[in-house]
Amino acid sequence: MMMENGLSMEYGDGYMEQEEEWEREGLLDPAWEKQQKKTFTAWCNSHLRKAGTSIDNIDEDFRNGLKLMLLLEVISGETLPKPDRGKMRFHKIANVNKALDFIASKGVHLVSIGAEEIVDGNLKMTLGMIWTIILRFAIQDISVEEMTAKEGLLLWCQRKTAPYKNVNVQNFHLSFKDGLAFCALIHRHRPDLIDYSKLSKDNPLENLNTAFDVAEKYLDIPRMLDPDDLINTPKPDERAIMTYVSCYYHAFQGAQQVGNVTHVPEPTRKYTYVPNYNAETAANRICKVLKVNQENERLMEEYERLASDLLEWIRRTMPWLNSRQADNSLAGVQKKLEEYRTYRRKHKPPRVEQKAKLETNFNTLQTKLRLSNRPAYLPTEGKTVADISNAWKGLELAEKAFEEWLLAETMRLERLEHLAQKFKHKADAHEDWTRGKEEMLQSQDFRQCKLNELKALKKKHEAFESDLAAHQDRVEQIAAIAQELK
Repeated sequence: MMMENGLSMEYGDGYMEQEEEWEREGLLDPAWEKQQKKTFTAWCNSHLRKAGTSIDNIDEDFRNGLKLMLLLEVISGETLPKPDRGKMRFHKIANVNKALDFIASKGVHLVSIGAEEIVDGNLKMTLGMIWTIILRFAIQDISVEEMTAKEGLLLWCQRKTAPYKNVNVQNFHLSFKDGLAFCALIHRHRPDLIDYSKLSKDNPLENLNTAFDVAEKYLDIPRMLDPDDLINTPKPDERAIMTYVSCYYHAFQGAQQVGNVTHVPEPTRKYTYVPNYNAETAANRICKVLKVNQENERLMEEYERLASDLLEWIRRTMPWLNSRQADNSLAGVQKKLEEYRTYRRKHKPPRVEQKAKLETNFNTLQTKLRLSNRPAYLPTEGKTVADISNAWKGLELAEKAFEEWLLAETMRLERLEHLAQKFKHKADAHEDWTRGKEEMLQSQDFRQCKLNELKALKKKHEAFESDLAAHQDRVEQIAAIAQELK
């Protein structure tokens, strides 16, 4: 799908689907951009502070890639490759590429964004990249009753705020504008922090400030939203609110997991409870489960098909790459070399894409199964990811050896071609020199010559003998070339 910030992003499990048409029309809304910049900066700092650092300007402070790599290490708990410490542009690009490669390794396929945009301080691309990180590490793994990611987070909000008057969470924009939903989430888990009965729907600024102040002071959730922006914007930015609400989810769910169950008293009678369970909801949930199962089956079948096709192509290609037969001519080897280049240029790239799609489908399927608490998928014997990886490595080794042989054979035959031309040139020159010499030596004309003519012939013959000695070296060179050719 295409993100608001101009970043095209593909998630294998489809948990972030395209929203309504009006959302696409607001792709460049400066108000949303402002909200995202503030929220995403605060979100990043909430993690970077664990490493003793922070950022001030999100489109500037990630340009060298160092804090971006550190952010990914903090939120993932994993170690990224050692960063380049130079200050040149190519050092910065290398660091950002390491971060993007790490994101891609987590099953997120980024399209239409490169390290250059981040290094150049492109705000839209930077916000888009941070949004993918938030989705992957803060929202993707949320799971509530078969609902995952955005839908799971929304269902969690609905369940927790259902008993509260004037709160009806249907989305992540308008439903949170008056601040009561934030206050209800806090009160449901920590009723000692907020007196919900004193809050009014008609005082959104006070509600928002109350929720944000309490969350920051007692829940260690930094202020990520501006109350004035939420109130004055006709439709607040959904991604900014989702990011902030996800912090509530992790704060409260984490507390429940640590302490098993946090006792939460039932709301008093002054709140109106509106049940969310009905036949339509149950039917929708059943349909969703069936849809998930059908999608899993489709991914399994597609994986098997892609794996079989790729392995068969590798099996057919290997004999050609392992062949070392040639007609011992430069033209023949050059033809083979051109065929190999055509293979690398036209035939292999689609297979590279096929392999990437296969791996993405596999990771997506395993993630969906894990989030649904279902057993992991085991491919047919001989078609596992490891089998495909080994076959691909064998293919690349065969390519390398074949290319090296072609280049070596080309150099050998070019050397022979050069020697043959050199032999012909020297032999032709020598034959030109010898032409007529034998007839001259067999001539008996000297018998009729006078003394002065004989002296001239003698000098001419002496010159010929000197020239003959010099040509002897040339004859030996020709013989040596002939021997090398042989």
